[in-house]
Formats: sequence, C-alpha cells, structure tokens
Amino acid sequence: MTDTFTLKKQDNGVAILTMDVPNESMNTLKLEFGDQINAILDEIDNDASIKGVVLISGKSNSFVAGADISMLAECETAEDAETIAKGGQDVFNRIENMKATFVAAIHGPALGGGLELALACHYRVCSDSDATQLGLPEVQLGLLPGSGGTQRLPALVGIQPAMTMMLTGSSKRPKQAKKLGLVDDMVPLTVLVDVAEKFALKSKPDRAKPQKGMVNKVLEQTGFGRDIMFKKAREQTLAKTKGNYPAATKIIEVIERGIKSGMVAGLRHEAKSFGELVMTSESKELRNIFFATTEMKKEHGVANVDPKVVHKVGVLGGGLMGGGIAFVTATKAGVPARIKDIRPEGIANAMKYSYDLLNKKVKKRFIKKSLMQKQMNMLTGTLDYRGMQDADIIVEAVFEDVGLKQTMVNDVETHCSESTIFASNTSSIPIADIAEKAERPENVIGLHYFSPVDKMPLAEVIATDKTSDETISTTVAFAKKQGKTPIVVKDGAGFYVNRILAPYMNEAAVILLEGEPIDHIDKSLVKFGFPVGPVKLLDEVGIDVGTKIIPILVNEFGDRFNAPSAFDKVLADDRKGKKNKRGFYAYSGKKPGKDVDESIYSLLSVTPEKTLRSAKVAERCVMMMLNEAARCLDEAVIRCPRDGDIGAIFGIGFPPFLGGPFRYMDTLGIDNVVETLTHFADTLDEKFKPAECLVTMAEEGKTFYE
Repeated sequence: MTDTFTLKKQDNGVAILTMDVPNESMNTLKLEFGDQINAILDEIDNDASIKGVVLISGKSNSFVAGADISMLAECETAEDAETIAKGGQDVFNRIENMKATFVAAIHGPALGGGLELALACHYRVCSDSDATQLGLPEVQLGLLPGSGGTQRLPALVGIQPAMTMMLTGSSKRPKQAKKLGLVDDMVPLTVLVDVAEKFALKSKPDRAKPQKGMVNKVLEQTGFGRDIMFKKAREQTLAKTKGNYPAATKIIEVIERGIKSGMVAGLRHEAKSFGELVMTSESKELRNIFFATTEMKKEHGVANVDPKVVHKVGVLGGGLMGGGIAFVTATKAGVPARIKDIRPEGIANAMKYSYDLLNKKVKKRFIKKSLMQKQMNMLTGTLDYRGMQDADIIVEAVFEDVGLKQTMVNDVETHCSESTIFASNTSSIPIADIAEKAERPENVIGLHYFSPVDKMPLAEVIATDKTSDETISTTVAFAKKQGKTPIVVKDGAGFYVNRILAPYMNEAAVILLEGEPIDHIDKSLVKFGFPVGPVKLLDEVGIDVGTKIIPILVNEFGDRFNAPSAFDKVLADDRKGKKNKRGFYAYSGKKPGKDVDESIYSLLSVTPEKTLRSAKVAERCVMMMLNEAARCLDEAVIRCPRDGDIGAIFGIGFPPFLGGPFRYMDTLGIDNVVETLTHFADTLDEKFKPAECLVTMAEEGKTFYE
C-alpha cells in the first residue's frame, strides 16, 4: 500500500508530517494506518534533531474529514468496536506524550477523528478560510467521539462549550474556534505553515492549566456546581431526544466520568461506550442514512446522462418560496438568479429574504461582509422577462393555479431559449397538467422544495413521461449545487412526500375528532421521533395549504385519501394557522403557538378526553404512512427503498434513528406490518387495508433491503 504519511525534516529543527490518503478526495482515518503512523512516530522519537512537528494535509480542500466509518460495519461485537476506539486513543495519547512539540496546521474540515487528532497535538493553528470548520459530529451517527475527544475538548475549551459541540454535532468556524480557545491562532492560508512552524519551536503548553479561551464559570469550578450542570444537561437532552438517541446521554456520562475520575478512567469509559453505541440499532440506521446520502451525491439524475452546466437561473415569484430558491441559488450554487414578480414589492421582499439571512451570518461572524455583498450582487429583479433569455433553468414558484402555471410555461418558451428548462415548484399539481400545452414538454419538470427552502435539505425532482433524460440529470445536478439532496420521483398527485404525508395527517384528524386532545396527539408523535406533531405541522404549513392537496389526491386515488368533512368548519372559521394567528394552537399571550386554542374543540363539537395510549396514537398515524410508502414503491413513484427513506427523513422529519419508512418496516417485520394494518382495517376503517405488495412480500418472506 502507498504510504499515507510522509515526513520531511528541515534544517530549523521542524519536521513537516503530511497526511495524504492515496486515491481519495479527502483524508479519512483508517484502521490500517496504525502501523504507518507508529513507525513515523518512532522515527521522530529517535531523531534528537527534530524539536517540533507540523502536521499538515496533502489535500488542498481539507485537513482530516473524520474516521472511515465503513470499518464499523465489520464489527460483530461491541468489543470489536471498542478495540478500534482504543487503537485511536493509543496513537493520539502517544502524540500528546511525544518529546517533540506537535502542531496541527488546519485548513478545511477537521471533523470527528480529524479534530481528535488535532486535539492530541500541543498547538492548533487554522486558516481563516470559509472552508475551515472544526467539529465532533459523531452524535449524528449515533456515536460519540471515540479517540479522546470527550476528554480533551472539555479540558481545552471548558465543559459546557465542549458538551454543546458534542451533543449538537455543530462545527466552529475559524473566528469562533479562536475565540473559544479551540485553536491557538487563526491566520491566512498563505502563512499557515510558517506560523505553525513557529509554534512547533515553542515549549509544550502546561495541560494542567486552563488553556486560552477556557470558559471560567462558577458551575465548572466546584463538584457541587458540576453536579448541577450535568443534571441539567441530562434533563434538557432527554426532553429533546425523548430517549430515542442513546449517544447523547452517553456523551454526558463519559465527559462526567473523565471530570470526576481522571482522563485514564474517562478514556476507558469512552472506548467502552463507543463500542456499545456502534452495536445499537439507532447508530446502524443513522450510518445507513450517511452511506445512502453519500452514494446519492455520486449519482446522476439518469445513469450515463451528463447534466448541462447551469450558468444562470430565473425565479418566477418573489414570495417566501421564490425568495428562498433565489437565496440558495446565489449563496450555495453560486449562480446568478434573476427574480421576476408582477409587483416591485415582490422583488423587494425576495431580496430582503436573502439580505436578512446573510446579514444575520455577518453579525454572527460566520461570513465576511464582502462575501455578503458579493452574494447579494448575484440577485437581480425584473417585472418582465428581460434578462432571462439566456437562463438555463427557470424555477416557477407562484401560487397553485394550473392555468397560471401553463401560461408561464408558454411565456418561458416565448422569451427564453429553446433549451431553457422550466421547473415548477408546485406541491400538488401533476407536472403533466402543467406541461399539457407546452411546445417543448421535454424541458418541463417538477422541482419541489420544502419550506423553509434555506433549511430543508430535500428536493423532489418530478419527471413526466415526456421529460428528457438530460433535463432530469441537469435538474438533479442543479439541486445538488443548491445544497439539496434530490430524489427523482414519478409524476402524479402528491408526488411522493405529500402523498405519504396526507394519510398520516388525515388519521391524526380522525383521532382528534374521536376526542383525543390535540396536544396528546402531537406529543405522541414527537415521542415517536418526529420533530413536530401532525396537528402542529398543519398550523405551521398553513391549514389552507395543507388541505388543498386532499381533493387532488382523492380525485386520483379514491376514498382512502378523504379527510374528515368536519375540518371544513376550521377553514370556514378563517383558521389558516400560524400565518393568520388563528389555528389549532393559540397565537396570543406570552407563549404564542405553545398552547392549544381550546375554542377549536367546540367548533368541531368535540369533548377532549385522553383515552388512547401515546404508542397507539403514533401507531395509527404511522401505519397509514407506511402503507402508502409501500404503494409508492410498488407503483415506481420512487426508484428504490433508499430514495423513499431519504425522502421521508429529509422531507417530513420521519425519525432518522428508525432509518426511514422502508427500513422501519423491515425492522418491524413485513408480516407484522400486514397483521397490524389488517387489524386496524377490521376494527377501525377499511382504509387501513394493507397494500397488495405488502401482503405478497409477507407471504414470500421478503424484505425491502437484503
């Protein structure tokens, strides 16, 4: 195997240790590197002329992006995974105890094991580049930092900041890292190695003393104060995770062990806990999601069909969606976006959307003002189609009216080039209907974003049977440049995400009309793992918007999508949810949106009384979603179970630790899913009747994933 590590000795007593994993775009730490790095450390130890070592990356775009987590799949027991963690700890402990002063020169991502490697060094210097970020995101994979991160980070920056970084998996930008004391200096990339060399010739810092940036809070200085702090952290973590993510509580436990019993005991507990977490179902599912999204990044929309390069984009409509689409186009994709609206106020609002988001980043020092100005300059506005004739793609984001959208298709075909793609952000109207009068239907496609566009990671790319392969590949590539994870779905009412969401929401409505309190329904689904309950979600997206898709679904798929007619009273009472401060929740008082508007019960002629267990409430709603997801796969609305799982997790917040609807059905057992659905069909409503494909799979003993 080609060497990953090379050592270059210099006359000034500093050696440059370069890590460059062959044939990979980023450095990742692998199990087999142990012997290599130990051999290099032996060489350094045996050479008295080496006073200091600067650790750099041979990659221009990153330091070390973390450990190669694919090796965890080979672990058969918790002890196997614990051994991996101990191996990393041993190497990093050795670096920390070397005679020579080690300095990590960081440019680009230093994440997970990459940051743990830097923490084992005696000093850290980072570039001031926007590409540089430092973090321990292991919790997002259902794990904890296993190579000393739980012990070294609190010692360096303070217990509370370290705990926050590990529990959220969030990264620090260069200025934040410097302020926190995570790095000793932040410098331009051009002088990064020079400055690091100066640190390498210094004496090693005294680890027993609080380092620069250490948060000096009363709670951290006494045993009593630390007990209160850890107790509070556990309570807040449990309230947020509902006990569904064991890694979070393990992180707190391991940090506390190190603080109370010393680093040796802390490292021992860290490795043991890492091993245990690797074997949990939660971590396995979260790692599956990571591998799925990584795989999707490498795929074209259509295999072997290359996308066209998008140089310019038009956005039709300056509302919230249009403003969000323009924002991710300019800031993430780095492509100029021209916004068209029929009113100057619409353009101004769309511009303000981007300005407010960017200005917030400037104030928090995430980005420089010069970058904000550069990105704002990529946004322009127009009241007609001037300046759009050379647009490669036009994204339409106006209200749901098929006639209006058909007119826009015609306008784009008239004013833009023959190759311009027309992408509709419709959430409910079939793309074939929008393309019905198009002269060039091969250029028409759906590109369905989720609100808010700047935060929601999913995009549905909806192709009709007339959409060209090049249009599909180009749209998928464009969505990726915008920072989205796109899934390609077949055209039809509700597409995929809204189609599986509708029966879930409808069942919540039925349960409400049976008399279950609204907050009980929502809390039941949050406890199950959704970020927000179904009734609250309806308030958030807008009751008028949320119910608009139901008639379209009923028209295409029949009575199983019928919503309770009693809900007509809600709209008739001008309750649109959060946007007009009238919905299922109350939006006045000190806690707007927190408490249920009790008047909703009399409006619906319901006397609220909790009779169903939380688990039963969740089961009824979720089973409706699972059943519809299976139908979508059977009808080729989605290409594979993987896309269906990613779509549900990223689009509607299906609990990630369950892996998505299809992995969850495999976990439950297809026969058990069919049995539960059949029971509900017999005792509650025929709409629960299991999809034929599920019945067949149960009979044949098949699963969605091999």
